[in-house]
Amino acid sequence: MIVMFRFLACLWFLLAAPAFADPLADLIPKLGRGGFADKAEVAAELGALGDGRAIAALRALADGKLVTRADGSVAIAEPAGEGVKLAHPLTGADLGTSAADTVERIRINNRLRAAIAAALGALQIFSPNPEERLAAAREAAKAPTPELALALDKALAAETVPAVRAALRSAQAAVQLSVGTIEQRIRAVEALSAATDPQVRNLLRQVAQAAEAPAELRAAAETALRSIERRLQLAGLAEILFQGVSLGSVLLLAAIGLAITFGVMGVINMAHGEMIMIGAYTAFVVQEIFRAYLPPDAVDLYLPAAVPAAFLAAALVGIALERGVIRFLYGRALETLLATWGISLMLQQAVRSVFGAPNKEVANPAWMTGGFEPVGGFFVAYNRLAIVVFCFLVLGAIALILRRTAFGLHVRAVTQNRDMAKAMGIPVARIDALTFGLGSGIAGMAGVALSQIGNVSPNLGQIYIVDSFMVVVFGGVGSLLGTLAGAMTLGVINKLLEPVAGAVLGKIVVLAAIIVFIQRRPRGLFAPRGRAAEG
Repeated sequence: MIVMFRFLACLWFLLAAPAFADPLADLIPKLGRGGFADKAEVAAELGALGDGRAIAALRALADGKLVTRADGSVAIAEPAGEGVKLAHPLTGADLGTSAADTVERIRINNRLRAAIAAALGALQIFSPNPEERLAAAREAAKAPTPELALALDKALAAETVPAVRAALRSAQAAVQLSVGTIEQRIRAVEALSAATDPQVRNLLRQVAQAAEAPAELRAAAETALRSIERRLQLAGLAEILFQGVSLGSVLLLAAIGLAITFGVMGVINMAHGEMIMIGAYTAFVVQEIFRAYLPPDAVDLYLPAAVPAAFLAAALVGIALERGVIRFLYGRALETLLATWGISLMLQQAVRSVFGAPNKEVANPAWMTGGFEPVGGFFVAYNRLAIVVFCFLVLGAIALILRRTAFGLHVRAVTQNRDMAKAMGIPVARIDALTFGLGSGIAGMAGVALSQIGNVSPNLGQIYIVDSFMVVVFGGVGSLLGTLAGAMTLGVINKLLEPVAGAVLGKIVVLAAIIVFIQRRPRGLFAPRGRAAEG
C-alpha cells in the first residue's frame, strides 16, 4: 500500500511539474538565440506575460548589457576592471566575474529595440511605484496592441489606486476598440469618452472617420468626441482661472507693501521692485547656506527659513532708505520719484557687483515640485498653489496687524489724517519708518515666492513694479481689500486675454482699460476714507 502511494505521488508530481514551471526561466535564455525577429517575438511574449521580473533583463538588453555565456545561458554584465561582473537576469544573484572575451553581447536592431520598449511599457504596469504604473497605463492607452490585453486584465485585477485603475480601464478600452467585437468596441468607445489624452482623442477620431467602420460605432465615437471636447473646454476655462488667480497672487504679493507705503506716506517708491529683488536673493543665499552646511535631507527646509530672513533683510533696507532719504522729501512727489528711481539703479548695480549679472537658480523643495490633475486637462502645479496659499496667509496677517494691534491703529490714523495724528501724540516719524519697513519686508517675502517660479536676476523687481502700481491705483490707494480685488481682477483678465490677443497686446488692453476706469473713478475701486481723503 505504501509503495502504491509513493508511486502515485511521484506520478502526480511528474504530471503536475510543468504547471509549476517558471515561464520566465524558459523565455529569458531565448533572448540570446535566433535572429532579431525571433528575439522580438520573445520580447513581446515577456511583455504579455506580465511578470515584472523580466524588466531587468529587457533593460539590460536595450542597454547592451545582456550577454550570452559559454554554456548558452544569459546574464547581465557590468564592466569590472578588465573583465565583467555577471548577475542573474531574473534574481540579480551574483554570478561572479568573467573575462570579457568569454561572453558575447547580444546585439539588437531598431525593430527589436521597438519591441523591447513596448514590452517594458507593458511590464511597467506592474511596477511597485504608482506613478510608474499610471504613466505605463497612459502609454498603453496611446498605443494599444492585442498583446497588452492579458497584462492589462491582470494589472486591473490587482490595482488598488483609483487614478491608476481609471487609467488602466482606459487602456483596456483602447485595446478592445482595436480587437473586440462590435458590442465590445461600442462599450470601449463609451469608456474612452471619459479620457482626455490627445492620443485617445486621435484614436476616437480615426474610428469616427473610418468609412469601413459600422455606422453605430462611428456615431458612438462622434458622441464621445463631443463629450470630450465639452469637458476639455470646461477644464481649459478652469485652468485659465487658476492661472489668473496664480498671477493675481503674485501681483498681490508684489503690491501689498506698495499699497501700505503709498497709502500711508503718499510716497511713489520706484525702488519697491528692488525690495522684491533683495528678498529673492536672500532666498538664494539661504539655499546656498543650507546646501553648504547642513545634511542633504535638510536642504528642503531652506524655504521656511528664507521667508523671515527675506522679510528682515528687505525691511532693514527699507527703514534705512526711509530714514536716510525719503523723510527729507515728504510732500515733494517728483523729487521722491527721481530719488527712489536712482536708488533702485544703485541697488541693482550693487547686486550685480556681489552676485554677478547671470541669473541665479533657486530650486523648488521636493514638496513643491510637480503637481496634480484634479480633472483631465486641468493641471495644478504645487509651487503655484503654494504661492496662492502663501499670498492669502500674508494678506490675513497684514489685515490682523492693521486691525488688531496698536501699531495698526496708529498706521490707520496717520493714513486718514497725518496732522491730527501728530497732534494726538502719535510718533508719526516712527510710524513712517516702521510702515516703510513693513511694506519693504512684505516685498521681500514676495521675492521669495517669485524665486520659486522663475530665475532670480538683478532686474526681477522691474518686471513687477508697473503692474504693482496699476494694482494699487486700480484697487484704491491704501486699501487692502482694494489691492486684493485689483490684483485678482488684473490677473484673471490678463490670462483671459492672452489666448485671444497675446501677452503684449493683452497688457496694453488692460492698461487702456485702467486709464479709462481711473478717469471715471479717480480713487479706485475702494476709495480711501477720512479727512485726508475728503480733502
